[in-house]
Amino acid sequence: NNYPAEEVDRTDGEEAGTRSVTLRVKGPYAYGYLSCERGVHRLVRISPFDSQSRRHTSFASVDVLPELEDLDIEIDWDKDVREDTYRASGAGGQHVNKTSSAVRLTHLPTSIVVQCQNDRSQHKNRAEARKMLGAKLYQRHQAERDEELKKLYGDKGEIAFGSQIRSYVLYPYQLVRDERTELKNPHTDRILDGDIQQFIDAFLRQRAAEQSG
Repeated sequence: NNYPAEEVDRTDGEEAGTRSVTLRVKGPYAYGYLSCERGVHRLVRISPFDSQSRRHTSFASVDVLPELEDLDIEIDWDKDVREDTYRASGAGGQHVNKTSSAVRLTHLPTSIVVQCQNDRSQHKNRAEARKMLGAKLYQRHQAERDEELKKLYGDKGEIAFGSQIRSYVLYPYQLVRDERTELKNPHTDRILDGDIQQFIDAFLRQRAAEQSG
């Protein structure tokens, strides 16, 4: 769908790579489509960090949250939220700002942590972090409600966060396989570059069939 993506926050790995990254994606039905990507993605490749060129398996957890302007979630910002500020860092851990403009919020009752460093303005980063925290708490509320419904009506086969939903094999052969729909595609480069609509469509069709059945 060619959705524009904006990087909100990034944490580099201790030795190399990226530990976590937060993106904001906007566009028609962006949340509805991309929520199909929630889960664990598995990558099999020859690691560029292995001097013996051995095959390695990596996992990335993907979460997708809606950006909600008017959240029906009550948050006591003074009592329940701890705010920490720090200097934003760029690639290689270099500080990109001389002031503590980055903001980290910790919701004390749930231990949920969010952070934002994409703007030079601490005020804007705080506002963005508050929206992110509200979305996280909303998702937690929805998950608790869904769990109660499962107890009443049983598990209807929804994909739970933490399950492996797709594998990307780059060695010894090239293949992307969706573990939910069993859809396969050998064009790994194109898919890793973002051409995932076929997998989203297949999952939506499968989910619609399960719900109608």
